[in-house]
Amino acid sequence: MTTLSLNRPGARSTRPDGEGSVQVELDARFDSGAAKVFAVYGKGGIGKSTTSSNLSVAFSKLGKRVLQIGCDPKHDSTFTLTKRLAPTVIDVLESVEFHSEELRTEDFVFEGYNGVMCVEAGGPPAGTGCGGYVVGQTVKLLKEHRLLEDTDVVIFDVLGDVVCGGFASPLQHAERGIIVTANDFDSIFAMNRIVSAIQAKAKNYDVRLGGVIANRSAATDEIDRYNDATGLKRLAHFPDLDVIRRSRLKKATLFEMDSTPELEAVQKEYLQLAAKLWAGTDPLDAIPMKDRDIFDFLGFD
Repeated sequence: MTTLSLNRPGARSTRPDGEGSVQVELDARFDSGAAKVFAVYGKGGIGKSTTSSNLSVAFSKLGKRVLQIGCDPKHDSTFTLTKRLAPTVIDVLESVEFHSEELRTEDFVFEGYNGVMCVEAGGPPAGTGCGGYVVGQTVKLLKEHRLLEDTDVVIFDVLGDVVCGGFASPLQHAERGIIVTANDFDSIFAMNRIVSAIQAKAKNYDVRLGGVIANRSAATDEIDRYNDATGLKRLAHFPDLDVIRRSRLKKATLFEMDSTPELEAVQKEYLQLAAKLWAGTDPLDAIPMKDRDIFDFLGFD
């Protein structure tokens, strides 16, 4: 299981994981096997869960076995896939007084649209615990039930832009960190902080920056300008369409909505993104800006 550590070594380095800070250390027994693991981050409300769920379906349309793990106490990452708010790992562990050996796979893994397997990690009550512990317990259960051995793609959909040790812990399990952003000040400012978090984890773990998904934006000029200045790359662009809003209200993925030329273009973009990520993206050695520098960079006279 994950543990809190001030000066204990990370799984792949003798250096502390997070100099001068409390970090959540990776269980050395974690092994995703042949699965490709992605951790999706971005500003709160930017559409990470919508993006993650539709990307999961796109991978499944390519014939991949997909597992999506929601890492948010609201446990709403997978509802468009399952049409419900699924019980969380913490809910089911509490029901058996945290005796994990009493749980069955169907107690915490739920099949969603087109065969995507869904898990909601949940979280501790507000102000009472660490999100990293919850992620650790989730990964431990997946390993105990040998679910990762039967999976091609794992997507961690992570709470907001919180980059503390707890909610940064999915980066310890991921191959690529993916950032979702809009073409505005707040989203790009948050993205810059997330770049810093991913680069910090990359010092001790296998995770590397994979790129940026532009979401809910007609244009991408500010995103592209930031990317050019820091060394990031845009992987995909999804405009702000009403069909996306309606899909959430219908508790459905975009691949289940009535077809229109506009929607077909978005579906094609998701399929191309999935194919690109499956083929493998080059790791990006981006250099984030200092907060004051990005404040000036994004400002206008």
